Amino acid sequence: MKFALISLGCSKNLVDSENFIGILVNKRGFEVTSELGEADIIIVNTCGFIGDAKKESIETILEVSDLKINGNLKKIIVTGCLAQRYAGEILKELPEVDAVIGTGEIDKIEKVIEEVLADKRVVESTKMDFLADSETDRVLTTASHTAYLKIAEGCDRKCTYCIIPQLRGNLRSRTIEDILKEANKLVASGVRELNLLAQETTEYGIDLYKEKSLARLMKELVKIDGLKWLRTYYMFPDSLTDELIDVMKTEEKICKYFDIPVQHISDNILQQMGRAKSGNHIKGILNRIRKEIPDAVIRTAVIVGFPGETEENFEELKAFIEEYKFDYVGVFKYSREEDTKAYDMENQVPEEVKEKRWIEITNLQTKIAENKNRNMLGKIVEVMIDGVSTESEYLLEGRTKGQALEIDGKVLTNDGTAKPGEIVKVKLEQNFDYDFIGPIVENEQ
Repeated sequence: MKFALISLGCSKNLVDSENFIGILVNKRGFEVTSELGEADIIIVNTCGFIGDAKKESIETILEVSDLKINGNLKKIIVTGCLAQRYAGEILKELPEVDAVIGTGEIDKIEKVIEEVLADKRVVESTKMDFLADSETDRVLTTASHTAYLKIAEGCDRKCTYCIIPQLRGNLRSRTIEDILKEANKLVASGVRELNLLAQETTEYGIDLYKEKSLARLMKELVKIDGLKWLRTYYMFPDSLTDELIDVMKTEEKICKYFDIPVQHISDNILQQMGRAKSGNHIKGILNRIRKEIPDAVIRTAVIVGFPGETEENFEELKAFIEEYKFDYVGVFKYSREEDTKAYDMENQVPEEVKEKRWIEITNLQTKIAENKNRNMLGKIVEVMIDGVSTESEYLLEGRTKGQALEIDGKVLTNDGTAKPGEIVKVKLEQNFDYDFIGPIVENEQ
């Protein structure tokens, strides 16, 4: 039996996809294929976070459905956040779909497969208590030298625009011991870079240990022989402690990479969003990072067009981005999602205004990035080689410690050889947007 899996949305969803693949390959002996036309079963692991993601998920399901008529496809299983949110509607409106599995029932995939092969239509979306651990089957879909490591699931925060707690449940942290067990397995298999994931990594451990425990976890992870780089994502501003900054400053293996989605800087908008305490609080955190770790790379995300955002609020946000000159900024237009507090807020911003503001911030950040990247030229930096470039078979590509997997730029090498996972030194000679190109000047010793 052959199956294919399409993973949409975020890297946290990708880890779920890797668990699905692991269970079906290791426990059922199924063969995974990248050729959709060869598959007997296709699993679409969806995203349902915002409007555009929902649209992409539905379009993907419909495209796949054609293979039931024109290909080998027998069954379609829809999983992930869209499945959790609209389980009943999917089965009702999309007769091509044979089963729906929510975010908290990943371990039901074997049972669901059996039922759909017996021509039953199945929904498993009532529970949200599943938490993968070191014993959960998993097959990596990333390059063999790098892997995501999910340290917690769910979220207890009540951001007014966000549906995630309803799709992923409450915060459920894995124990440090269990995370270390999986991390050691991954490193023993050849992984050299670990990327820590959760809805908010800085909230890790509050439910288990009654205190923020990310710093404690990272101190243990860096002790693993063979691990070269450790990176963490999705830091909530209010939870970024002095202890965490100190650990990231002092531990050589930890990438000085801060992924801090601030969302806005105006106090009134932050309060309406249910985010950070104040704009000054956010600035204080950023100033502390820049003081303690001057070469830190900082990525953030902002939302434009949130209900009640005035022109004055928007200008304040622009000035903030201009002042702090982030390395990367994800700019999002507010998406009005049902079942959130913000959905019913007054003073909804027209779509054309959102678009205008999105363009302005995007253009501003592009100019900032161009200047920052131009200043990098001539420098020699450490690069972890990911493999042959997608741009040309004659180039290798990799990333610096300041470039996260799949979301930031990359470094292309036009002279020298290296193996995937090898850490080399590259002289940056040219840049294109967020990408750099240059020769390898020193290989790993």
